Amino acid sequence: MKLPDRLVVGITGASGAILGVRLLEVLAQQGGVETHLIISKAAQLTIRSETKYTVPEIEGLADVVYAPNDIGASIASGSFHTRGMVIIPCSIKTLSAVAHSYADNLVSRAADVTLKEKRPLVLVVRESPLHLGHLRLMVQAAKLGATIYPPVPAFYTCPRSIEDIVDNIVGRVLAHLGFPNELYTPWKGITGGDSQPSA
Repeated sequence: MKLPDRLVVGITGASGAILGVRLLEVLAQQGGVETHLIISKAAQLTIRSETKYTVPEIEGLADVVYAPNDIGASIASGSFHTRGMVIIPCSIKTLSAVAHSYADNLVSRAADVTLKEKRPLVLVVRESPLHLGHLRLMVQAAKLGATIYPPVPAFYTCPRSIEDIVDNIVGRVLAHLGFPNELYTPWKGITGGDSQPSA
């Protein structure tokens, strides 16, 4: 029996809510992936502050939506099979919860389940500058099996708009999770220069 293609998506209160929105838009357009969405309470505030979307509009892009404190949800159990989870953007508070296995809400519980089941967990951590505590949390989460994926723009694509930057980041995150897309431009090397290896 073929299991459905499911991806858990968490949107938390860091700046950059549009990254999570765009990821959901792309997956909804492409089809074939069942998205399970949690929007934290802090993210609901950020969404209203940073984007033109309403929370119900974003929830409408997902196949299944959960309340942030619904610890009894299906995605809180490892027996519910998924392809993995992405938290985009991921706040430092959420990073800390993941790093310490502190499952006090559904986002951190679903992330902990993803790690214990050895499934991909991508944390799109959005913060700058980073102090030593932040860096240690990233190392700790990485040791548990998470991928730390800061939303760093790729300027070799010569982006002309915020939308270009968002698409590039989201496309690369989706590709990392194994979902093919055409949102980003793969690096093809520098053309017109000396490509000979140095001695």
